[in-house]
Amino acid sequence: MKRLVLYIPLVIFLLLGLFLYKGLSMDPAARDSALLNRPLPEFSLPRLDQPDLVMTREDLLGQVFLLNVWGSWCPSCYDEHDEIIRMANLGVPVVGLNYKDQRPAAQRYLTQLGNPYTLNLFEPDGVRELAFNLGVYGAPETFLIDAQGYVRYHLAGVITPRLVDEVILPEVRRWQQATQ
Repeated sequence: MKRLVLYIPLVIFLLLGLFLYKGLSMDPAARDSALLNRPLPEFSLPRLDQPDLVMTREDLLGQVFLLNVWGSWCPSCYDEHDEIIRMANLGVPVVGLNYKDQRPAAQRYLTQLGNPYTLNLFEPDGVRELAFNLGVYGAPETFLIDAQGYVRYHLAGVITPRLVDEVILPEVRRWQQATQ
């Protein structure tokens, strides 16, 4: 019995090591969205480029698109911008949600880096409309929305070339084919 007691610290150490290994192997950006397979929330937001033009959920329905949450203040948004341009050039409609930003700074960002977005919604406070209802807690975040307006994929973090090629484009194509 005394020998068995000697193995308790070893068992505890092995269990802690297993939990640590599991935690380190997880992708922190790949969290499930509470809205996965649910409708895109209702909203009424102005466009970034035309403040007097208000867009709603219904204005976006009918096509598969990516909804990319971004801000000019967000360093990671700069990192993923080339991939968003690449997807737009491949024919993927990308709607921007400019989040917690200043309109002039956001417009400067798009002028300097290029504007891959079919349109940009403007939500300067990020706490009362679409971002809050999507559960956005930072930028960048990207959602794949199907033609009926359902959230089919969610990424919290930077879009990388590998993610575009191996995950995002195949998912977009899959949902586009389901629409036809």
